[in-house]
Amino acid sequence: MSTPNSTPNKDIEKVEVRIKWDPSELGEPPNDLDIIAGTYVADAPFGDPDYLVHFDSRSPDGTITLNRDSRNGQGFGFDEVMTLELDRLAERYVRVVVGVAIQQRDGRKTFGAVVHTGVQIREGYTELAEDDFSRVASATAAVVAEFTRDGSGLWTFHSVLRGFDGDPGTFAAEMGKAAPSA
Repeated sequence: MSTPNSTPNKDIEKVEVRIKWDPSELGEPPNDLDIIAGTYVADAPFGDPDYLVHFDSRSPDGTITLNRDSRNGQGFGFDEVMTLELDRLAERYVRVVVGVAIQQRDGRKTFGAVVHTGVQIREGYTELAEDDFSRVASATAAVVAEFTRDGSGLWTFHSVLRGFDGDPGTFAAEMGKAAPSA
């Protein structure tokens, strides 16, 4: 994932994760990509998410919201937008992982099969990262960002693009697990 800054961004407060893609060809099943965010507590930062936010689930405290949801990629600009108010998250949360999953209702579809994909992560007018999923073209889902809170309470952004193969439900359960060592 390309990052404009070469150093980690610290003291992140409120970010937007935005994705875009083109609709499928006429007669083909719709391209439906979804942003998913998982929150992790201090006792299990790489365990199961405490809660997930996606098109059908909201954060219990209103700190993570899906502002725009698309089922087909039609429209101009970004098709889905999620806002994360990290500075408002309860202290027990030390990690938030954000991913993008392709719905697999009509057979296996990968990022390589979806035209003009893009993800952008911004804090205000500052672009933290941007990518087009080409490095994970054979994947059906991908982690696109990780935010961690340090001992002093400051949030740090980590740019990541890690592909997964599976349906959105499996991805949501696995996306926050520790990345395999190379």
